[in-house]
Amino acid sequence: MIFKRMNRFLSAILSLTLLLTVLAGCSGQNPPAASSAPSSAPVSSEPAKPTETPAAGTVDYAATLKLDMSTATAKTEVTVKTYIDGDTTHFHVPDEVMKNGVLKARFLAINTPESTGKIEEYGKAASRFTKEKLSAATSIILESDTEGWNADSTGDRYLVWVWYKTAEMSDYRNLNVEILQNGLAIANSSANNIYGDVCMAAIRQAREQKLYVYSGTPDPDFYYGEAIELTLKELRTNIESYSGMKVAFSGIISANSGTQGVYIEDYDAETDLYYGIYIYYGHNLTGTGLDVLTVGNEARIVGSVQYYEGGGTWQVSDLSYRLMKPNDPNNVQKLSGGHSASYRLTDPDTFVNGEVSIRTEDKTVTAPYAAMVLGTSVEMKNLQVTDIYTTTNEDSSSRGAMTLICQAGGVPVTVRTAVLLDADNQLITEDAYAGKVIDVKGIVDYFDGAYQIKVFSANNITIH
Repeated sequence: MIFKRMNRFLSAILSLTLLLTVLAGCSGQNPPAASSAPSSAPVSSEPAKPTETPAAGTVDYAATLKLDMSTATAKTEVTVKTYIDGDTTHFHVPDEVMKNGVLKARFLAINTPESTGKIEEYGKAASRFTKEKLSAATSIILESDTEGWNADSTGDRYLVWVWYKTAEMSDYRNLNVEILQNGLAIANSSANNIYGDVCMAAIRQAREQKLYVYSGTPDPDFYYGEAIELTLKELRTNIESYSGMKVAFSGIISANSGTQGVYIEDYDAETDLYYGIYIYYGHNLTGTGLDVLTVGNEARIVGSVQYYEGGGTWQVSDLSYRLMKPNDPNNVQKLSGGHSASYRLTDPDTFVNGEVSIRTEDKTVTAPYAAMVLGTSVEMKNLQVTDIYTTTNEDSSSRGAMTLICQAGGVPVTVRTAVLLDADNQLITEDAYAGKVIDVKGIVDYFDGAYQIKVFSANNITIH
């Protein structure tokens, strides 16, 4: 949110006309309204971009800096562990730098727009830029602003300069400054560091050339609809804050519940967790709109966050698809196909007794492991079936569904099945699993105050 306010302020300086457009099109915590950009998504207008042949007078400030290994600032050579976003990357470092061998780097002097929480304009472009530069590097050096490694406000990330070199380069380039001069970040204590003068000069040039965040034009990767653009991680870790709100996010459709709903999940590299949620489409979708929610599709979901009292869980509902306007930013949309559910292999003790803490910019969210991965796909092996209950209510659509009470290393795990049919379309009953050791693939579910694994197909239960 800080980035958005500063970016709007900078855009206002460019012209009075742009200021009026922004003020007319923005309110609260929503992205700019459709009136400030074309109604289709992504928009077609393109911001000014750096070119391979810079305009006369353009300075390559990233090249004016030279890495001096003889200075007193802390330095280390690293390799990339995980790409996070435009200004955050996790690196493998020597154990003497970090005891666990991993340094979570927050780039000094820059603040790129968000792409891992609430999605902001040009956040995806900044994230792509950083990944492209570092993935091509043959050598990467991290440098601190002082003789030691300094943590940021979260206490978990360290403030660094990132220098990289490719096979074609004779000298290292400073990625922080390169991001600034390309207009993919705004200032963040940019003047108060060892390279402050160069950082400020790079920012001034990017602003003068109206590059990306200073362009005043819509981001072609950003959806300018009515919904709050965010990630599943942001939604799941702040779910109550979005109650009743219209949100938009993307993920992989992992399972079909068979009752007018599907499950969707998305991987977050920073926490190494999948986040998921149940999508209830009811009678709102038919035809093309319903096809978007096919298992294996990567989909963009736009809907309302609701608490389902009957199940004691959160879900997203009120989905829509306007056939005559397929690019309407308020539509559900298929982004790609051919994917698979993660079915992350999960230890029973972690599932039942584990706890995770997720650090965000302004708080730490602590919850049971199963609660944090609710709605995601998991795999669990070597479960001993000790008891089975079958739904026998004649009036229930779940008649024949089973609850398998299992044990694994003394840890109780509950597996709930849908109504399962064999290859001959015959009902599978308790005899198939009683007393057996099984492997299961299913969705983390919540029922009657406890977490369980929901299995929707007989193919997802393997008997030893």
